[in-house]
Amino acid sequence: MKNNVLIIGGGPAGMEASAQLQRLGYNVILIERESTLGGHLNRWDRLFPEGVPASEPLEALMKNMNGVKCFTDTEIQSINRLDKSFNVILSNGITVLADAVLIACGFDLFDASRKEEYGYGIYDHVITNADLEAWFQSKSDDRIDNPKRVGFVHCVGSRDEKAGCRGCSKVCCVTAVKEACEIKEAFPDAQVYCFYMDLRMFGRHYEDLYLKAQKDYGVRFIRGRVSEVSENQDRSLLVKAEDTLSSKPVQITLDLLVLMAGMRHSEAGRRIADMLNLAPEDDGFFAVRNNLTANQQARMPGLFLAGAATGPKTLPESLADARSAAAAIDHYLTDIFPQTRKLKKLVKKNG
Repeated sequence: MKNNVLIIGGGPAGMEASAQLQRLGYNVILIERESTLGGHLNRWDRLFPEGVPASEPLEALMKNMNGVKCFTDTEIQSINRLDKSFNVILSNGITVLADAVLIACGFDLFDASRKEEYGYGIYDHVITNADLEAWFQSKSDDRIDNPKRVGFVHCVGSRDEKAGCRGCSKVCCVTAVKEACEIKEAFPDAQVYCFYMDLRMFGRHYEDLYLKAQKDYGVRFIRGRVSEVSENQDRSLLVKAEDTLSSKPVQITLDLLVLMAGMRHSEAGRRIADMLNLAPEDDGFFAVRNNLTANQQARMPGLFLAGAATGPKTLPESLADARSAAAAIDHYLTDIFPQTRKLKKLVKKNG
């Protein structure tokens, strides 16, 4: 008899973990609250640092999921820990008895309208990184009309005590640089500015992209937090900041301002945590059993975590996390269920 593994969240981490566990012989049930799998990957145009279309890794993930039972437009109604399993009731009326549960609920983007000083939702030509990615896909947004001066504001909702998030969202810097280059490709005559606190270009080829943005695209980087955005009579934007490298105030008139909204914990994940009486970390993401040696395991037996459920991650990190979580689940189920051990020994014996 195969063990049931329930995976909550059909983004990249949930999809990758599903495929891995399916190959290991488990009966995998994947649930996703949206109508399609892929999560935020569906809403991104190209990926840093090489500019690969987001559709390519998404297609590869879908191809590997043969045999995985998926329920879309489905949420968790209730989840309870039993002796060695979980009783889970889904919004479609189905009840699942799962021997292990993997939470891969991803992240939510920070609501940029909370930073009123930047004018999102107030001024027409203030948009977010997600809005810009949607335009890259569709080329349809009345707010983006041949801009001649474009600004990017890093760390919107991240590294911000007032916004309730002291942590770094990890991917905002490189995403801003990527999008700045793409804006220059779309509007070659535009002047592009990036307002940053610190550039955290930690990944392979990220620094190359940053240098390319300056050398090949002429993007100007200004170290300093934007203090105020206002709208002129012609509906252009007046941006006030301080260039901390020159210790001088800066005022720039822009046609478009892009706010790099950071990663926050998933509200859907928070609801699941509440059902299981799991206390989150201070940043709202799921707490793990051990940050060094067991960061795919929750603080409850049989409950596992992957991807941005535990904090901001890049796509490669989320996929690697999912593979590690699948291995951890396999190890757990092999240890706890005698029939699983016997089945694996039999498969190994028979080659």
